[in-house]
Amino acid sequence: MPDIDDSPLSSAQKSSTVLHGQYDSDVTVLTHGEKTIILIGTAHVSQESVEIVKLVIEQEHPDGVCVELDDKRFEAISNPNRWESLDLKEIIRRQQLSTLMVNLVLASFQKRLGDKLGVLPGTEMLEAIRMAEKHNIPVILADRDVRITMRRAWRNTPFFRKSLLVSSLMLSIFDTTEVSEDEIRNLKKQDVLSEMMKELGKEVPTLKVVLIDERDRYLAKNIMESSGKRTVAVVGAGHVAGICHTIEQQQSVDLEELKYIAPVSSAWKLVGWSIPLLIVGSIAWIGWQKGADAAGENALFWVLANGIPSGIGGILALAHPLTILTAFVSAPFTSLTPVIGVGYVTAFVQAYLQPPIVRDFQTVAEDIAIPGRWWKSRLLRVFLAFLLPTIGSIIGTWVGGTRIVSNLF
Repeated sequence: MPDIDDSPLSSAQKSSTVLHGQYDSDVTVLTHGEKTIILIGTAHVSQESVEIVKLVIEQEHPDGVCVELDDKRFEAISNPNRWESLDLKEIIRRQQLSTLMVNLVLASFQKRLGDKLGVLPGTEMLEAIRMAEKHNIPVILADRDVRITMRRAWRNTPFFRKSLLVSSLMLSIFDTTEVSEDEIRNLKKQDVLSEMMKELGKEVPTLKVVLIDERDRYLAKNIMESSGKRTVAVVGAGHVAGICHTIEQQQSVDLEELKYIAPVSSAWKLVGWSIPLLIVGSIAWIGWQKGADAAGENALFWVLANGIPSGIGGILALAHPLTILTAFVSAPFTSLTPVIGVGYVTAFVQAYLQPPIVRDFQTVAEDIAIPGRWWKSRLLRVFLAFLLPTIGSIIGTWVGGTRIVSNLF
């Protein structure tokens, strides 16, 4: 990024852009009509970034401060004890357990990174908000809702690439790779989260579009439309080039389009119901062709093929005995509907019978990275009671389905 004195602004733009201090290449100045935008590209895990944010806001006295946060991410970094107030049973009832799992993994990654680097990711954003409040400057949370970003990313990921995304997430949970001193110095000079997203984007290009490119445009639009003639915007360094390009090229940005989540297509709904229809239809056909006894045998095989591995999943999770029984009983039926999976049923029962205690929420960021603690933490055991019976049911569906369909012939 060029130094401010060498920024590619026209002479007219330069004459109208008066700064009260000299800054390094982390700061870029743009103009949009009569508006001056002082763009700070941060490394998210650098104390130097925190200091430059503080210095620029103090010296430039902007009319507004924009930060690369949405409501949910702001709550996440400003309230480290937010997990304690979660209504876990309500989250399960809304089938949002997988979303919570992703958030916990990210929180764990951020804590480990902060422990190694001495600065928690997002500290510079909190400093920008603190300085703005100190000087009575309006704050704009300029980023797109992280839930929309994740849902658009998932919807735009090709089916055969979704497994790569899930496996990368799971592997990151238990990554214990030591970071060298040289690597730590490099991490403090770059936007770590954006770099991770770019690397993932090389494997799944559609993810880069959603996680980086779309947010560049979303941030640029909100920064341009923020009130006042002088705005300081604090964003990850990985977003600076895209934001500058959007503003300089005066690109049209439709925020509603960037927030739109397409409904599940009727084709996918048909695929979701195809397996249940195939199984039920096959058993009915067998009954018509070979009699009620044959149909009963196949139905019993379906029950056992689903119930046993799902129940074993509950046992492996060290779940409550009634949770294990629930897994065995409900799996044969939940496998015949795409509306709800057995994991949500068993997770709800486990959370009801052995609810997490406050300590589980307080230590979850550390516990999630240590495999042995998953069975000691009541909170993480709820996730095990979700994951393992689900895996068992998937196995049982394929085993039972293959056997029943083969009996047609």
